[in-house]
Amino acid sequence: MPSGGRTRPETALLHPSPAGRKKRIFLGLAIMMSIMLLAVSVVLYNPVCTLTSLEKVDDFPLYVMRYQGTYLFDLFARAGLDWGPYRRLYEAVNPDACTSFAAPSPEGATLFGRNFDWAHRASLLLFTKPPGGYASVSMVDLYYLGLEGMQEIPWSRRFVLLAAPHATIDGMNECGVAIAQNAVPNRNTSKDPNRPTLLNSQIVRLVLDHARDVNEALALIQQYNVEFSGPPVHFHIADASGDSVVVEYVDGGVSVVRSDRSWQIATNFLLSEERRPDCWRYSKAQETLVRSQGCLSPPAAMDLLEAVRQEHTVWSVVYNLDAGLINVAVGQEYDDVHAFGLPMRRHP
Repeated sequence: MPSGGRTRPETALLHPSPAGRKKRIFLGLAIMMSIMLLAVSVVLYNPVCTLTSLEKVDDFPLYVMRYQGTYLFDLFARAGLDWGPYRRLYEAVNPDACTSFAAPSPEGATLFGRNFDWAHRASLLLFTKPPGGYASVSMVDLYYLGLEGMQEIPWSRRFVLLAAPHATIDGMNECGVAIAQNAVPNRNTSKDPNRPTLLNSQIVRLVLDHARDVNEALALIQQYNVEFSGPPVHFHIADASGDSVVVEYVDGGVSVVRSDRSWQIATNFLLSEERRPDCWRYSKAQETLVRSQGCLSPPAAMDLLEAVRQEHTVWSVVYNLDAGLINVAVGQEYDDVHAFGLPMRRHP
């Protein structure tokens, strides 16, 4: 028998007071809420940091954003994309769109220059460093994200910027691989049912994320079908070694065109079909490179882009594939060139 009428400890545990029960319930709820908030914070940390990094650097406008974390590209690359249900109507644009060239500098670096000639006026310079992929810098046309010409992008609209890596137009990665897409006449592009399909902008992302040189880029591209979200394009690819190719889709297959000179130029005709093109931009670039014996300094490369600009040139960019330097002029303001840098990976 217990003495002094004291309550046995086990009885108190079996019958806690109402205040004790409430305390335990609130403590449990507090722990659950803390776990949920922590999980939400972990999930949202990278997207919030990405969107917070958005900065306008030119009133054309030109924005810069640094992407943190994954954008699930490898998931798309494995599964491919059924574009049909999501096809949108695109505005009619001038098909004479874009010029690109690869050429050495006097110091031995490889320069990749590119004019983006289109009907839109909102641009994003995007830095990415995906898990399991190479860091890169790329240009994005914000029209395709519904942000055409916006001088300010409110937080209520910024969430679409999380899809920016999938809308890449041109760029350079930390291995010194550059790629651009230029519009070309329509040709038959067959689909292999055993290969996944990517949009042309996602082909650019594939190369930037996973190619160390031109040969790796070619091997990657030929594993996929391509779906053109607008006009058909060909891809101009170069690397820091000076290697340069143009990949074209003709007669149901893939054609790879290499240059027999130290430079290569691409505009809006199929190099695999026309050896003497009637394109004043191509001829002007060719004349300039012949006159300079195939070498261009970075300022001279931008001068060449200015010389072949059109009324609808949105941006001109020169990528230095050795030093990782990026010079960008938007809205044909060649007296106001913006300079950026990408840390480069050094190969043994």
